[in-house]
Amino acid sequence: MTDVFSKEKRSWIMSRVKGHDTKPEMLVRSFIHRMGFRFRIHRRDLPGKPDIVLPRHRKVIFVNGCFWHGHKNCLRSKRPSTNQSFWNKKLDRNLERDKRYCQELRQMGWTVLVVWECEMKKPKKFLRKLERLLHGE
Repeated sequence: MTDVFSKEKRSWIMSRVKGHDTKPEMLVRSFIHRMGFRFRIHRRDLPGKPDIVLPRHRKVIFVNGCFWHGHKNCLRSKRPSTNQSFWNKKLDRNLERDKRYCQELRQMGWTVLVVWECEMKKPKKFLRKLERLLHGE
């Protein structure tokens, strides 16, 4: 199936995709703040500029979009059927980069949690996951 938009229009649309302060990220921040934790965002001195950093607890949280970060077994992470070589190369690089950043952070003594955008659909389950990380379980 070919794209319904011209190459220029698709490029414009993709340029509008937010990289930070996304709705899922803002939601996670809100939950953490209500739980009484204070945090920093997008610390540039850490690998991957984690979305949320709890320096006092040495914990970081990445809030990942399922498509862009290749969430396994998630319908949202289905790769496009057009221009496959481009998308496979791009998304595979994202996966490798994410894996490298998590390894580097763990080696530096940080606890890493990855939150997926699809997890926001089940708030109770998501909150339990968040509480386990923040309360050290």
